[in-house]
Amino acid sequence: MSRDIRAIAEKWLNSNIEESEKEEIKALLKDKDALAEAFYKDLEFGTGGLRGIMGIGSNRMNKYTLGMATQGLANYLIKSFPNEEIKVAIAHDSRNNSRFFAENTAAVFSANGIKVFLFEDLRPTPELSFAIKHLSCHSGVVITASHNPKEYNGYKAYWNDGAQLIEPHDKNVIAEVNAIKSIDEVKFESNPKLIETIGEEIDAIYLGKVKSQCLSPDSIKNQHDLNIIYSPIHGTGYKMVPRCLKELGFTNVHLLEEQSTPDGNFPTVVYPNPEEKEALNLAIKKAKEINAELIMATDPDSDRVGIAIKDNKGEYILLNGNQTGSLLTYYTLNRWQELKKFKGNECVIKTIVTTDLIRDIAEYYGVTCYDTLTGFKYIAALIKQLEGKEKFIIGGEESYGYMVGDFVRDKDAIASCAMIAEMCAYASDHGQSLYEMLIEMYSKFGFYKERLISITKKGMKGEEEIKNMMSNFRENPPLSFAGSNVEKVTDYQKGTAYMIKTNKTESIDYPKSNVLQFYTANGYKVSMRPSGTEPKIKFYLSANTKLAKVADYEKVSKEVDALLDKIEQELNLN
Repeated sequence: MSRDIRAIAEKWLNSNIEESEKEEIKALLKDKDALAEAFYKDLEFGTGGLRGIMGIGSNRMNKYTLGMATQGLANYLIKSFPNEEIKVAIAHDSRNNSRFFAENTAAVFSANGIKVFLFEDLRPTPELSFAIKHLSCHSGVVITASHNPKEYNGYKAYWNDGAQLIEPHDKNVIAEVNAIKSIDEVKFESNPKLIETIGEEIDAIYLGKVKSQCLSPDSIKNQHDLNIIYSPIHGTGYKMVPRCLKELGFTNVHLLEEQSTPDGNFPTVVYPNPEEKEALNLAIKKAKEINAELIMATDPDSDRVGIAIKDNKGEYILLNGNQTGSLLTYYTLNRWQELKKFKGNECVIKTIVTTDLIRDIAEYYGVTCYDTLTGFKYIAALIKQLEGKEKFIIGGEESYGYMVGDFVRDKDAIASCAMIAEMCAYASDHGQSLYEMLIEMYSKFGFYKERLISITKKGMKGEEEIKNMMSNFRENPPLSFAGSNVEKVTDYQKGTAYMIKTNKTESIDYPKSNVLQFYTANGYKVSMRPSGTEPKIKFYLSANTKLAKVADYEKVSKEVDALLDKIEQELNLN
């Protein structure tokens, strides 16, 4: 065992922490492996901020790691905004300890003389983003671990534009946190006079903004009784999504009873993640009973949404994040064209690992499509950069997160559910199902299919294995995929794009990030990166072809599946 790990643990043991927690550390000191996992590093900000397993230790989510993060953020805010009354907003999800962590965060901010707006109860993450801008806050925090397993919790920090921290702020906050040498330096004594409770007044204004994005009110009126099932998967959407849909005019929305109660143990699912088919099993069962047209399910903090629709055989199929994001882009841009809203300066934004079908759709409508690194903080940063020059319409990423309009600066499952339901009503109003709209989109713009492979590698050993996998692909890059030669290799860590045919290397204008992408002659794309929020390495496979006839959909779908199978096999990940 490294002496540093023991020294850090003993430093915690001798600090001003609860006696019960000192006993936990004493027990860990007798277990070499458990001690190493709890103290081998400090929790770091990834694409989603601070996130980890709850428990005692520097590598765990607890009152103290959260306190040090908050103290560091408070110190940075005080330095960044001298002679100002600094204001922050705080929200939390339904996870175990989330309210406790939110109140502790409020206590530390207030102890540092910072005005706090604390939501009275659990709220969706996008509403926190909205509240920061609406209340002219300098920063904000939401306590959530999004769709991670129940053992996790997290801390997402936001800047004054309502977006998550990016450079230089994230690095500067980390520097401030690292400058805190002891837990005893954290000010935990709350100043109640500086903490103001907020709730319904923000809910109403936020929902008003969501409803203002509506493009087809007549279709909603005509199809108001559209049969919809919604599940919050024990999370924060349990009130806001049904209320939003009702206020839009939908009269036949069924809240899935078994998953309607907020519960940090997520008792009805293995993972509270709408990307997982298992998480939607109960909703699909209910949909079959009542013949629902649309199923929507959001994750615990309501920033991601997964949907299921009926195919032409009446079977429920789950759409992946690329399909839903592409459909939303197609519907929104098509309606903008029909309503003659375009002025020539519009844009959509997606991440580099999200389907390029969105780019093809945008180009058809004369709309610019931008790519950013993975993480909505980069999409929000680009929106801010383009303010006053280009009009952002819609954006998204393959991991089931979308943003409609720019009044929120993070992915927003409340606004997404509203737009998905509206899109379904519009399709029904025009004699079409969402499944038929999906195939229509493929026949117009090309049949893209993607596959995500996530490999979990836990702990210190896992971290090293992920590092070695990325190094191996850098040092021994694949020459072809599914019989199509690799023509370009983009390395976001080096900031380069290498053209194999011409043997030329170009610079790329992105922040440095540990991502590799391989592009082939046939338009296939393979991307790989370690997750910023989970102990995983992710591989994103994409293949595409033409869909000449709608009738050929199933045949062509199988052909593209075979291509993706071949690419996966050639990656040799087992």
